[in-house]
Amino acid sequence: MTGSSFSFYNADVLTPAGVARAPLHIEKGVVASAPQSVAFDLDGFFVLPGIIDLHGDGFERHLAPRRGAVKNLQTGFSAVQSELAAHGITTACLAQFYSWEGGMRGPEFAEKFLQALQCFQQSSPLTLRAQLRFETHMLDHYERFADLCTRFQVPYIVFNDHIPHGALAAEKRPPRLTGQALKSGRNPEAHLALLKQMHDAHDQVPAALLRLRALLRAQTILGSHDDRSAQQRQIWAQMGVSICEFPETYEVAKQAHTLGSPVIMGAPNLLRGGSHKGNIGVSTLLAEGLCDALASDYHYPSLCQAALSLEADIGIAKAWALVSSRPAQILGLNDRGHLAIGQRADMVVLEGRSRAVEGTFAQGRAVHLTGSLAARMTGLV
Repeated sequence: MTGSSFSFYNADVLTPAGVARAPLHIEKGVVASAPQSVAFDLDGFFVLPGIIDLHGDGFERHLAPRRGAVKNLQTGFSAVQSELAAHGITTACLAQFYSWEGGMRGPEFAEKFLQALQCFQQSSPLTLRAQLRFETHMLDHYERFADLCTRFQVPYIVFNDHIPHGALAAEKRPPRLTGQALKSGRNPEAHLALLKQMHDAHDQVPAALLRLRALLRAQTILGSHDDRSAQQRQIWAQMGVSICEFPETYEVAKQAHTLGSPVIMGAPNLLRGGSHKGNIGVSTLLAEGLCDALASDYHYPSLCQAALSLEADIGIAKAWALVSSRPAQILGLNDRGHLAIGQRADMVVLEGRSRAVEGTFAQGRAVHLTGSLAARMTGLV
């Protein structure tokens, strides 16, 4: 998709060298050196690289605003795109489950999701990437899952294990069993039997994961979610599962750092002042240099808010790197994350005083304009 050509003048711009009052030239969707014939005076605005979201499932409520209300996924993705753009996100990894939970998190919906996303991405100015979250104890699904990932060239896979092992090992009925069963389309007893079957097969999972790793494309990015122990993170790293998503403890994050595994934490955790589950807080890991990037998790507005909340403590350049250049590096997207010559013109424009997102551009194309910036760029003031 060929982007627009224009120049911004008099804005504060976050460049690779820091914040500067400098012109920013965009030619055919990339940052350029030469002034363009179309120009805008952005005095009073702040231009930063577009936000890159490494993990978010906030799209679910747009695809199915009520249980069972999954009709037109293209309409849903259009709403997702609008919300992402309104919060400065130009590249998003949509974290779709492939799980025994069923419903929107089941294998059948995962395939529908990938088909619909592939179709929608052809015309979307934003970069929407699939991240499949695979439940590791679904042993009879490994070949089917690998085939799905190959057919749709899924770029990013994260391994989860949400089975309530503690309750099952104690021969207790897991919490929320009835609700989960109804969502999956099973009766509670059948659902409990399935959970017990997967729990009992726990010892078979490591060997199955190694076989699955061999079936996946070599360039697939692999991560683990909610690691509970340093030993678990080490095992994942030895298997080539490099990314550590939302580690539950300080010790896990420390081990990931030692192993060179990027640590991704949720921006809502930072804004709330801690994890809602009582896990390690983002602020603690940031203070120790153990958090490499932030992700929206379940709340798209949180990424911009979290980065801005850190500005007073670590400066806007380091704060914004957590949601732009570092995620780009983790994903191997070398064409974005900085506003530098030759890079994609993925940008977010903040109103200087309120720091509200008033503009988002993907490859130089305006995908969100509002407030005084919209008035300025449409010539109404």
